[in-house]
This record gives sequence, C-alpha cells and structure tokens, in this order.
Amino acid sequence: MHTADAIVIGAGHNGLVAANLLADEGWDVVVLEEQPDPGGALRTEEITAPGFRSDLCAAFFPLGAASPVLRGLDLTEHGLRWLHAPDALAHVFPDDRCAVLSRDLDRTAESVAQFAPEDAHSWRELFSQWQGFRDEFLDALFTPFPPLRAGARFVRRTGTAELLRLARMLTLPARRFARERFEGEGTRLLLSGNAAHSDLSVDNAGSAVFGWLLGMLAQDIGFPVPEGGAGELAAALARRLRSKGGSVHCGTPVTEVLVARGKAVGVRCADGEPIRARKAVLADVTAETLYGNLVAPEWLPSRLLADLRVFEWDSATVKLDWALSEPIPWTARDARGAGTVHLGCDEDGLSAFGAELARDRVPEQPFLLLGQMTTADSTRSPAGTESGWAYTHVPRGSDRDTVRRQAERIEATVERNAPGFRELILARRVQGPAELAGHDANLVGGAVNGGTTAIHQQLFFRPVPGLGRADTPVDRLYLAGAAAHPGGAVHGGPGANAARAALAREHLLGPGYAAVIRAANRAVYG
Repeated sequence: MHTADAIVIGAGHNGLVAANLLADEGWDVVVLEEQPDPGGALRTEEITAPGFRSDLCAAFFPLGAASPVLRGLDLTEHGLRWLHAPDALAHVFPDDRCAVLSRDLDRTAESVAQFAPEDAHSWRELFSQWQGFRDEFLDALFTPFPPLRAGARFVRRTGTAELLRLARMLTLPARRFARERFEGEGTRLLLSGNAAHSDLSVDNAGSAVFGWLLGMLAQDIGFPVPEGGAGELAAALARRLRSKGGSVHCGTPVTEVLVARGKAVGVRCADGEPIRARKAVLADVTAETLYGNLVAPEWLPSRLLADLRVFEWDSATVKLDWALSEPIPWTARDARGAGTVHLGCDEDGLSAFGAELARDRVPEQPFLLLGQMTTADSTRSPAGTESGWAYTHVPRGSDRDTVRRQAERIEATVERNAPGFRELILARRVQGPAELAGHDANLVGGAVNGGTTAIHQQLFFRPVPGLGRADTPVDRLYLAGAAAHPGGAVHGGPGANAARAALAREHLLGPGYAAVIRAANRAVYG
C-alpha cells in the first residue's frame, strides 16, 4: 500500500491549490485525477482546426488574477503570464448600440456617458468606493464564512454606514441595483450582464453583488487570460507543486474514500489499489460526488443526505467554439477590441431570459457570453484570424435536438450584429451539457458555475459543519471544490480553505479538533 501525508482527489485548480499549500508546509502530497491531464475546467485544445487553440470551459479570469490565494502562489515564477484584450468587456445591444468597460477609467466613463452624461460621474464614484476597500473585501471573500478577522478589518476600513449600504446590496436584484445607481441603459447593462455570469437571473435577490464585483474587477484589473490558454494556469500550478515535491497522477480515478472509526484514512482507486493518507484526504469534487459516491452513507448524518437531495443545480450550457478566418466584423466597432462580449439582450431581454430558464423553457432569444480569444492573446490562432466562442444556457435535461437548435440561435444572434460572420467560419465545435461534463465531472449536467442558482445556496448550503469551513462529518476529510465556500469560478478559494482546515486540524488544534467537528455536526444535523 502506498502512503502520503495528504491525498487530493481531483487535479482541478482547487485541488492543485490545496496541494501546493500543503506542500509548502512540508507535507508529502499526492494528487489523483481521473482525466488524462490535470486542470479540470482549465483545459485548452485544438478542437476546431489546426493552429486554433480553444479553452474547453473557463476562459477569462478576473477573479483568478485578483485572488489573494493565487497571487500568493507567485505563479509567474512557474510560467504563468496574464494577457489582456484592449478592452475588458463590451455589451452589444440588439439595436447595435454598444457600452464598453475598459481598464482605462476615462474610456469607460466616456462610453457610459453616451447613454446618460451623469453616469460618467456615477461610475467613477462607484469605482472610487471599490478602491477604498478592495483588498479588505477580497481578503474577506476568500476566507472561511463568516470571515471574522478579515471581516473586522473590512468594517474598520469602510465604517458602519458604508457597510450597511453594502449589506443592502447583497439582498438586491442586479436590475434594481443598476437602476438605483445609473440613469443610462448602457451602464445598467454592463452591471446586469456581469451579474448573469453567475447564472442568477438579474431579477433574483442577491444577483447585484455578482454584477458589481465583476464590473469593479473589470475596471480594476480587466478580464485577463493566461498566455497560451486556460490550461497554462493549471500547468503552472502543477509545475509549482512538483517543484515542492508533490506529485500528480492522471488517469487514476478514485472510487472510494476509506474511513475507519469516523476518520478518513485513505482512498481506493478504480484499479482496486488503496492509498493510505497519514494526515488528510481533500476532495476537489462536487458535494454530490463526495457524499453520494465516495463516502459510505453510514459515516454521514441522514440530514446531510436529505439536504443534498434538494440542492439546486444551475441551468445547462450550450457552447460553440469557432475557427474564424478573420476577426468578427461587428458593426458596433467598439466591440472589436473587447475580449468578452455580451449580446442578444437589452434590459427587458435579460429579465425574459432568466424567467424562461426558471420555468424550464428554452429561451428563444438567448443571452450570449462571447469570447474573442485571439484579440486577447495572439498565440491562440494564426495571424489575421480569430479563435472565438460563445455560450448560453438551456434548461437542465435538454436533449441534443435542443442543443442543436440553440447552437443555431447563437450563430444567428452573432450574425445580426456582425453581418458576414457565418462566412468567416472555417470550423466549429458544438458542446452541450454532456460534452462539458465530460471535460470535468464537476460540471454536472453542464452547470458551469457548480450550483450557485440560489443565493442561500452560495452562502449557506455548504453541506459541511463549522460555519462554512471545508470540514466534513468525517474527521480528516475536507471538501475542496466549488461546493465549499466561497463557491464557483477560478480563484482557488475552496482549495485554500480546505488546506488551511487540514493544517489547523493537524498542527493547531490537535485531537480536540475532531470533537469540535462532531459538536458542529450535532448542532447542524441533529
């Protein structure tokens, strides 16, 4: 039987972050990944035409570049280089108007002023507020919930009145928040379109904070991409881990977490081989996979399993990747320099899009998130061409015929705002829910954000005890994936929190930590 101090299940970015932090403390760490390569949703391949590199899932990384977790790993020393398109984001209206969000504050202000002159000042004011507490807010976001120490620093920096205003924003729908702060539809759609990245409807309570956060990050650091593709972020994490003595074993599915007397003692692989963990097992998988497949039910509270059955996953995703002979010929010229483009909907259209998905109906007019990857990174395709993609959402359980029809609507929507687009397509690849889940099993049913549909799930439904920590009902087993706080997106927060919990268990609190977790279990699950 092989042994290690820690076994990490899954080589997605959260698993690799957790492994790196443990290796930094001198732990012997083994990462086991079922796919042939590390990365999870961070994968880049030539899936359309030779020389055109497509990110299979995640593509732009504002939270990744801003994350104190990833910044603390100094991945530039291991080959990671962030690149930017001239503009972070453009929202193209159905009538061809266009609002631009740029890292250049003057350019953003000039763009939103075309819709309402007073919005230039309002946008500057909102961004100035963000700059005043940026670091404290991000520190609070990426520490276990509730963020007591980081939260205290945040309160001292902002003051009580400002904190209460931010607390109110946490409850607001994005559309309401945007209308309260801005007069013009351009600025409002920049925020609401960003809120839609979370897969919350712009009319859902709690969606405002996502639109605000992504909008402020776009203004602050842009929507950067790793040079060479999203896979380069995973590759840098893997290189760093190996330099610290850790190892990554791909093509090695884990079928069981081994538990003895309520304590995780190792894992069993698909080939039947057990591997012993001296100190911890960390799982970069969904809560459904960990508690429904990997841990035997006798080790889990019945209330936890009941809660898990009502967890609501996000809508499914349809994604097209294109190899284009030229850049997209937007008639709204301001969209040509944006790495990310939103299109297909105005304010009412965004509301209708979310309402149709909530009723399990296929939206006839989809809201699109589109990436112009060569615009951001010239290595993605031959000179003069464009490697592009777009995705939208459909109800969960949509069949292949629905995927095909929605793919046709995606291309028709782009063609309306960029006549001649279809003639530039050299090759295409359609990915539906099954294909996306095939790249990364954590994208259950094509849910690209991992189950953040309802805000109470994002903050409170983490089926783990300990006030939002990564701890589980099994001692020395930690949930390190997007089902743990602070949730989905590429930022490393869940992996870092799992590693910190494992280190605390081993070094700070000792054997008494297990008693704390058992008490928390009794309080939460009875």
